[in-house]
Amino acid sequence: MERAMLGRVGICCTLLALALQVCLASVMVKVTPEVEVIKGETIKLPCSYTTSAPDSSIMVLWSIEDSGTRKQIAYKSSEGSGIEDVSGMKGRLTMGSDSSLTISPVTVEDDRAFFCQVTAKASGFSENKTQVKVFFAPEKPVVKGNDQAIAVSHDTKISSSEVAKCISRNAFPQPHIIWFKDAMPVPKENNQKNETYMRPSVVKEASGLYTLTSTLYMQPVKADARSVFHCTVVYKMPNNQTKQESSDKFNLLLLYSAENVFFQLKNQGPIKEGDNVLMKCETDGNPQPEFEFYKEDKALNGLKGMLEMKNVTREHAGTYRCEALDFDALEDVLLSKTLNLSVHYLDPMAVTPEGPLYAAIGDTVEFQCKTKSSDKYTQQWIKDSEVLSTTGVLTLQPVTLANAGVYICVGEVPSVPGLQKQANVSLVVTGAPAIDDPVNGFVDKEGGMVTLKCSAFGHPAPQFTWTPSGKESVTVVGNKVISTVTLEASAAVLKNGVICEASNDYGRDIKTFKVSIKSDPDKASDSNAVNRGRHLTRLSLLLLSLSGLFLVYTP
Repeated sequence: MERAMLGRVGICCTLLALALQVCLASVMVKVTPEVEVIKGETIKLPCSYTTSAPDSSIMVLWSIEDSGTRKQIAYKSSEGSGIEDVSGMKGRLTMGSDSSLTISPVTVEDDRAFFCQVTAKASGFSENKTQVKVFFAPEKPVVKGNDQAIAVSHDTKISSSEVAKCISRNAFPQPHIIWFKDAMPVPKENNQKNETYMRPSVVKEASGLYTLTSTLYMQPVKADARSVFHCTVVYKMPNNQTKQESSDKFNLLLLYSAENVFFQLKNQGPIKEGDNVLMKCETDGNPQPEFEFYKEDKALNGLKGMLEMKNVTREHAGTYRCEALDFDALEDVLLSKTLNLSVHYLDPMAVTPEGPLYAAIGDTVEFQCKTKSSDKYTQQWIKDSEVLSTTGVLTLQPVTLANAGVYICVGEVPSVPGLQKQANVSLVVTGAPAIDDPVNGFVDKEGGMVTLKCSAFGHPAPQFTWTPSGKESVTVVGNKVISTVTLEASAAVLKNGVICEASNDYGRDIKTFKVSIKSDPDKASDSNAVNRGRHLTRLSLLLLSLSGLFLVYTP
């Protein structure tokens, strides 16, 4: 009996010792708690373990949760390893000798928890999980529907209009969209009772990526036509980064009635007779209405808000009116504007006495020039580009042959660029010819040909006679007559010269032109050298004579 009891006690003690050994045995599994990765890249999930007791029968098992059920995706033991075909993961998984799990390429379905479980017969089992976070940046957002015209209404009871849609494609995780007006964010509002609100929608594509659409509704006002809108998608990226991408900026196409009329002259500077005038009428409404133009209640023909008048005169000056025919405008809005047009003028210059005017040498001649203008003007008398007077009166006293010619009276309005008029008058001075001082001629040698010019004033035009004669020609430059002769430089010509005689009904004038042989530069140099030698010889003899005198005087 005692032996039996001792046997049972021994068996119990043995079982207790074995149980205690098992309870003390353990497995520790170590993984990376969280791993971030971009879709399409490769990721490696490490898994390491330690056991409290040596054990050659160890199995490492990787699994995931799919629809609330744990599913094995890869394993490795002393007997072998394998990859399971779960959720389309086969072909993208590799299990390394260090028990790590490699996924390539990563898809958005991999955004989940991965469990690494280690089982040891002697030490039991344990597991730990790695949370994989997948990211993918969206495409640049695109705005659509913003090209449609929206009517601005004065009735606040009407519902808001759809302004535009902002579409952001292919993002993970799901981003969000912010609308901006003039660089300021539009408050997020989904309540359709408000004047401005957004209506978001999300589509999960077959790729698992998200396409987000935000539709903006507004009750636009007139000032919104000048506002600049855009939308921005805000999304997450690894390392706790928040990034954003903005759409192109756009303006709203708004339709609204006119409240003001603008009527302006498009010409720059003062208007003068002969100019083309352009007037423009427009409103602050959109689109622009039809316009009617009037000048002191007389209807004028305009086109698309433009009134053009060509080659205007002083008769075009006056008050012009533009009326906008906007039938959607409020009743108390006056859509009319006036504009005063001034046309500057300068009457033709009136010269007295009228030409041509004949005067004799020694007479006194007075010209007067008169005009009228819309503003202060200046006058100048000009002859041969020389200003002779800055008043309307020009007096010539006494008249000479040189005074003959054309005189121009120029009137100008300094305050109006380009406003200028002029008139001219011819003065004919009668009298005997007067020949200019002669210009002598030169030839290389006796018998050479020489050309001489004889210029003379006089009216009637003088006749020329050359002595001796040669080949002659006559030209007229202004009120001067020029006779040109070409002849042989004979011995008589070289000695006596050539005589030019100019004559008309009032008398004659005679001048003699000398003709000489050109000097030879080499001969001139030799002659100068000889002369210098002679002077030196005379100087030497003079010095010797003086020296002899000093010698005789010495005691």
